[in-house]
Parts: sequence; structure tokens; C-alpha cells
Amino acid sequence: MDLLSVFQQTLETTLPVFAMVFIGLGLRRIGWIDDTFVHTASALVFKATLPTLVFLSIIKADLSTSLNLGLLIFYFFATLASFALAWLWARWRVVHEDRGVYVQGAFRGNCGIVGLALAANLYGDFGLSAGSILLGVVILSYNALSVIVLAAYQPGRSPQWRRILRDILRNPLILSVFAAIPVAWLNLQLSEWVLTSGDYFASLTLPLALLCIGATVSFSALRSDSATALSCALLKMVVLPSLCTGVAWIVGFTGAELGLLFLFFASPTAAASFVMAKALGGNDRLAANIIAITTLMASVTITLGVFILRGAGII
Repeated sequence: MDLLSVFQQTLETTLPVFAMVFIGLGLRRIGWIDDTFVHTASALVFKATLPTLVFLSIIKADLSTSLNLGLLIFYFFATLASFALAWLWARWRVVHEDRGVYVQGAFRGNCGIVGLALAANLYGDFGLSAGSILLGVVILSYNALSVIVLAAYQPGRSPQWRRILRDILRNPLILSVFAAIPVAWLNLQLSEWVLTSGDYFASLTLPLALLCIGATVSFSALRSDSATALSCALLKMVVLPSLCTGVAWIVGFTGAELGLLFLFFASPTAAASFVMAKALGGNDRLAANIIAITTLMASVTITLGVFILRGAGII
């Protein structure tokens, strides 16, 4: 297959996802959707439709291929390494009070929406099921590490670990993973009408969530702290995905597994990072800038990354 065909296939994978983001941005600009819609739709996705999608994708999967402990362990340690590298860089290049927000923005990706949507486009059912299981590791590690680094630079705000642990364990995505694995493992069969209704409901998830991501991008927020935010965005979207994907390939991951890892590593900064930064007294304006820049960059960096990996024949 020539490079032009590879590039065309890559665009067919990534453009539908980012088109929805930019449609959301456009609809917000012309006033067809507003903050109330974004708040309600985001809550619906987080609490209901995304957990349904995760649950159904796991119970329909072949766990012998989707439940890959090696993949989960590697992603966890790669996340720890990314966190450590971002923190070291921040200690050298970022003012003290902004380091926590900078580090969180550099390692915490929007895997639950952008990563999962791209995995589904690229690898179909395997991408959805393996990605859904990987989300369990993502949620646990991202939340714990974010609290650690934000609390380290906001001494006036002490984290309430019991509440944070409770929130993680009650996270609808975590619960859906825990509920789905035994159903899939025991090969329990649900009624056809339940599965069909669930599919209808779950199909709302990705378009609705991507519209909300686009609607939350603020160009006005980009006018301040732009140098620090751009530095963080380059670390998040270029440096860390390149390093982590390179190491994954060196240790033996190839094909769909390597592609899934890349898509999760290369996802733009999660919108939840803004909420956590604000809750722990961080620079929420900087957090918003990082989210906006990485979201806009993702359409280019992820497309190029998939094109390079496909052109090299390793995913």
C-alpha cells in the first residue's frame, strides 16, 4: 500500500472524531448549544451512556484477547513515568505555583472520550472492549496522581483522601467495568431486546461527548498564560506520546495493542483536569488553556502519529 493510501485511511479514522469536536465548537459559536446543554449532556454521558457503552463493549468481547494484563501493566508504568518526567520538567521550567496544574495537564489525557472514539474507529469491537478495560487503569491512576501533584503545590488545600477514594470507587465507569467482567467471563447471556436498547442508548455517547468537548474550547481563554500552556501542550501531545509509544514498540507491542496505547497516550488533556485544578486551588485559567490547545492540536498530532505508525507497518 502506498503512502497516499495510508494517509487517506488515516484521515478516514481520525477526521470523523475531530469533525464532531469542531462541529461542537461551531454550534457553540452560533448559539445553538450553551453552557446548560453542555453541563446536562456531559453529565448524561458520564453517568449513563458511557458506562453503558463500556459495559456492552466488554460483555460482547472475547476477554482472552481484550483482557491483556501486559498491556494494563505497561500503561500503568508508562503513566507513572510520564508523570515523573512532567514533574521534573516543571521543576526546571515552570513557576512554583503553576507546577501542579502544568504536570496534570501534561500527563492526564481524555482517554474516555477521544481515545476510546479513535480506538473504536481504528479497531472496531477490539478497540472498544480493550480500551474500556484500559479505562479502569486510567481512572484510578490519573485521579490519584493528579491529587498528589496538585496538593504538593497548593499547601493551603489539603486533599480529602477518603472522599477521593470514595469518588473513584463510585465512578460510573469503574463500576461498569467491574460489573461487565464477570458477566463476560461467565458468558452470561442478556435478552436481545436489552442489548438492542442498550446499543441505542450507548450510541449517543461518542457524538454527544465530542460535541461537548468542542463546545467547551474557549478562544478567549487562550489569550493568557499561552507560553506555559503551549509548552505543556507540546509535552502532552508530542514528546510523551512519542517516548511512550517508542518504548512500547521496543518492548514488543505491535499491531492493535500498540495502536491502542498510542491513541491513549496521545489523547488531549482531559476536561476533568480543570475541575480538579479549581477544586484544589490551582490556576484554573492555565488548566483551561492547556485543555483548549491540546484539543485543537490533537487533530493534527494524532493524525500524523497514526499515519507514521501505519506507514511503518507496526500498527
